[in-house]
Amino acid sequence: MAKKKDRFVKKYSQGALSPFQVWVDTETGVNYLYHSDGYSGGMTVLVDKDGKPVVSPQSEIEELK
Repeated sequence: MAKKKDRFVKKYSQGALSPFQVWVDTETGVNYLYHSDGYSGGMTVLVDKDGKPVVSPQSEIEELK
């Protein structure tokens, strides 16, 4: 049986009770910012100073897997 590949991998995490996390889409390389607080949370595309999505290079994605 082949191992299931995860579409998203966690790249960075900060905080314990109300964490900020950066997740990477392994197919597109796009980075997302996730924040949770209590029973709620939200995720959005992480953008650079020009408003363009932050995209990780394939070599970095392979290291995260």
